[in-house]
Amino acid sequence: MSRPLGAIVDALGGTLNGSCDTVVDRLAPLATAGPTELAFIAQARYASQLQTTQAGVLIVPVDMQEAASQRGACIVTENPYLYFARLTQWWRSEHEALAAPSIDPSASVHPSAQIDESVDIGPFAVIAAGVCIARGTRIGAHAVIAADATIGVDTRLYPRVSVGERCVVGARCVLHPGVVIGADGFGFAQHQGQWIKIEQLGAVRIGDDVEIGANTCIDRGALDDTVIEDGVKLDNLIQIGHNVRIGAHTAMAGNAGVAGSATIGAHCTVGGGAIVLGHLTLADGVHVSAASVVTRSLNKPGHYTGMFPIDDNAAWEKNAASLKQLNRLRERLKAVEQALAQALKDIPAP
Repeated sequence: MSRPLGAIVDALGGTLNGSCDTVVDRLAPLATAGPTELAFIAQARYASQLQTTQAGVLIVPVDMQEAASQRGACIVTENPYLYFARLTQWWRSEHEALAAPSIDPSASVHPSAQIDESVDIGPFAVIAAGVCIARGTRIGAHAVIAADATIGVDTRLYPRVSVGERCVVGARCVLHPGVVIGADGFGFAQHQGQWIKIEQLGAVRIGDDVEIGANTCIDRGALDDTVIEDGVKLDNLIQIGHNVRIGAHTAMAGNAGVAGSATIGAHCTVGGGAIVLGHLTLADGVHVSAASVVTRSLNKPGHYTGMFPIDDNAAWEKNAASLKQLNRLRERLKAVEQALAQALKDIPAP
């Protein structure tokens, strides 16, 4: 599992202070790294750990170069966190060589499916009629790709992933175990106390370089498609409703939920457990704190937080309206207090 420092720097760049022949056995956290292991320090506030860490090699920013060099070998780079991210990718590629692509005999592949010869398909996977799978894609065990779906170049579907009919997954995507793409959206019409199903006739379109965490579900659209643009990163256990659109390079943490027909802009973040209600719009660059409930459109970039206990709806609306006035009332109260204090000073002594 070990690699020399010289090989790392040759592959990823950076300035090496130390011997190219120094061997790294493992990438490790700063607090627990040992003498043959590599860790990183991303920010100056962790500089004190230069003297306490036992790591044999450190990745450090430019302003720590001198101090890090005095303690031992280091790689100096403008952005240690980004360097470390790329290092983890390189390390995995070096140590986890993939088996030659093949189609397992137990897999069910429809004769009309177009499968590039470089595609790997695992045991008991099901590939339906009209499916198109591009080169370099790997399909895990028990995955299901329904009729007329398309999977792009070098995409990886882990075991038990389900891609619904006519859905599109772009290039270099990663779908972790249990992901469901293209289940029916939650659409029903009420009639005489019953719920009448609205057939979901759209699909899901996923762009390139998207990663979707385990057991996340993205529903197909009712008429138009649900759209996940390039570079989106979704954590585990996220629910994306029908006809949602998520802009490029937005990231969402676990257990978040987006209700139907909401639009989330590009380069947004949504914290764990946060909820975005249906038909709302979040502008590009909006950041929503964990456990917040977005109840109105957010038309300007910025950081938003909203948590409020559940209550009878009428009381909740009154309390929410009052809460929005608290800062104005506070300023008015401060002004009254200052005026009263000044008035008391102006009263002549008896």
